[in-house]
Amino acid sequence: MKNKLFSGESINIEYKVEMPKKSEKYMKTVVAFANGRGGRIVFGVDDKTLNIVGMNPDTIFQTMDSITNAISDSCEPKIYPDVTLQSIDDKTIIVVEIHPGPMRPYYIKNKGLVDGTYVRVAGTSRHAEGYMLKELILEGQNRYFDNEPCEYLEINEDDIKDLCDKMKKIAIENTWNDEEKAAIRDVTKNILITWGILKEDNGKIIPTNAYALLTGKMQIQPTIQCAVFKGKTRAYFVDRREFSGPIQDQVQLAFQYVLEKINMGMQIKGIYRQDVYELPINSVRELIANAVAHRNYLEPGNIQVAIFDDRLEVTSPGMLLNTVSIKKMIEGYSRLRNPAIANAFAYMKIIEKWGTGIPRILRECKEYGLKKPELIDFDGDFRVNMYRREEKSKTTQTTTQTTTQTTTQTTTQITTQTTIKLTKNDHEILQVIQNNPALSQKEIAMELGWTVDRVKYYLNKMKKQEAIRRIGSSHKGYWKLLIKL
Repeated sequence: MKNKLFSGESINIEYKVEMPKKSEKYMKTVVAFANGRGGRIVFGVDDKTLNIVGMNPDTIFQTMDSITNAISDSCEPKIYPDVTLQSIDDKTIIVVEIHPGPMRPYYIKNKGLVDGTYVRVAGTSRHAEGYMLKELILEGQNRYFDNEPCEYLEINEDDIKDLCDKMKKIAIENTWNDEEKAAIRDVTKNILITWGILKEDNGKIIPTNAYALLTGKMQIQPTIQCAVFKGKTRAYFVDRREFSGPIQDQVQLAFQYVLEKINMGMQIKGIYRQDVYELPINSVRELIANAVAHRNYLEPGNIQVAIFDDRLEVTSPGMLLNTVSIKKMIEGYSRLRNPAIANAFAYMKIIEKWGTGIPRILRECKEYGLKKPELIDFDGDFRVNMYRREEKSKTTQTTTQTTTQTTTQTTTQITTQTTIKLTKNDHEILQVIQNNPALSQKEIAMELGWTVDRVKYYLNKMKKQEAIRRIGSSHKGYWKLLIKL
């Protein structure tokens, strides 16, 4: 108990050298603890030196009663603390324990709901911003933002069918086994209602915020900001992009961006050449997808995916939910902040719903021989750092280029004898190129109904596999197929 109580102020510990004359000085912390994961206020300890001063033994029981009464009278809804004594080195301290409250938000009564609500952030009690207050209200009523009706949006049966069809298409694209593809069921209006993407009210179908996010029709649609920085800080940009539209498309575009920017080598398996990225790409995709699925959509910020010389950094707006801790996440515990989005993403094979993501990321990084990823809950955001092989970062690119150059001639010679593994998306692009080799990337995208970034990703991949080659300039050249379809 002593080590835990006297290790310094934190998200759930605060010290007071004595009981303040004005109870408001510690009442902010009381409501902040009740609105969060709970905590303890320790009276009789110097918050600067952590020296145990102790409380006056002659009046200590009156002090305990005063603290209990002040908390009961000052807070709304009522908070009932556990107030106990503890003797250390012949000195007695008062420990006030505040449990996480089920009736959030808690606030200081004489300040009112808006001005009197506080939350705990980075070891201090802060006034709750508007979006924090809204989430506390929803949480106290056992409601979720993504399940709430999107009142400004009107939809019809064609809109609903369009979303259902697109979700099934993505689910099939993200499934590799033909038997599993065949087993994917259709999404229907009733399923969307069950998931919370739609609501039914007096026979009328109403879209929720989840529907708006999945179709890109939110009034202020969040985006994913991606960037590459020189060095290990955000001082110098090398490149940056921002992806908008439906959130499931943002996941794929941000993932492709990372693949384009990190180093890639190759290995030979049998007669096949296989691209090998410096980071486990399934884990990279999982990080981005988790950030989108579990972020706080009430907070106005955007997800940021940043690539530094030593790490990939994914930052998601919103602190961890009150019952979630980093320790629990590592052990596989998960609590859904956006259950409707999680249901949709799980169906589309974008995420797993049951908390397996973080343990799998840690395992894959270990198998890659990488430093253990860092999980950080800080200042209103949640961040994961996936570390690169820093000591090799300066030579990886050169080594990759040299390997490619030395194998180009051999690969070209055996192209007609070697079968290159192509995906369905690869085949679709190659078919368009075969029909019209002069098309630009933008024109190919228009032909397929894809984004230009998606086309660029597959073209670059097939160029590295030496399945195609660009002859001439990007505007006046043409595509040459190096393989037979």
